[in-house]
Amino acid sequence: MRVTRSIVPNLFTLANLFCGFAAIIAALENSIERAAFLILLSGIFDALDGVVARLTRSASEFGVELDSLCDAVSFGVAPSVVLYMAFFHAMGNWGQLLASLPALAGVLRLARFNVQLTSLEDKQYFRGMPIPAGAFAILSYVVFVHPSDAIAAEWKPMAIILVTALVSLAMVSTIKYDNLPRPTLGAIRQRPIIFVVFLTGVVGSLFSKGLLVFPFMALYMIGGAIRQAISLMRARRDDNEESDTVEEPDPDPFDL
Repeated sequence: MRVTRSIVPNLFTLANLFCGFAAIIAALENSIERAAFLILLSGIFDALDGVVARLTRSASEFGVELDSLCDAVSFGVAPSVVLYMAFFHAMGNWGQLLASLPALAGVLRLARFNVQLTSLEDKQYFRGMPIPAGAFAILSYVVFVHPSDAIAAEWKPMAIILVTALVSLAMVSTIKYDNLPRPTLGAIRQRPIIFVVFLTGVVGSLFSKGLLVFPFMALYMIGGAIRQAISLMRARRDDNEESDTVEEPDPDPFDL
């Protein structure tokens, strides 16, 4: 077997998969917080494999496919298992179906991303909420919000179902979501506001010991939907204005 420099980013990708596998085992052992930490670790490896691939100039279609397969486990199956063990196991078959939604939506989103991929360059936007973001939104709710007193006990079943459904729908939607900005001068100058917002979210999450992760992820999910709605309304208004300015042709006097 010929060893190439592409093996380096692929090792980070496989580390992502290993952490996802370990997270599933932790969830099955009812260690929900440990499972969440391992999925967070998967996210770190997932970010690093792309950075390393660019540094070593070894980005490839094989790496993209491997990354998607690993993401399906770490950010699709693992969060679904966490959901099932943390809450939905008490609902029988309906619980299995509801808990599986992030995995099903995540795999569909990854498949769509792969068939629409036209370049290995970083994209500014994703079509549909990225699957790691969906995983972090669900996990932050399960770990920090659901066990707390922020939601009344009688509303908690409906709340976790609603979060699961909305995050799953966001992943398979066609809403444009911002890509994680790269910490480079060029990227910061190109999108300074997005960089500041992401940096504020990361710093706030660290100082709050994770309590602000879910509000930040909810803002990311809802903000993308609001921006999409505004863009659609502007496009519709522009179309109407354009149609109003088009003059009707003079009638032909020879037409009966």
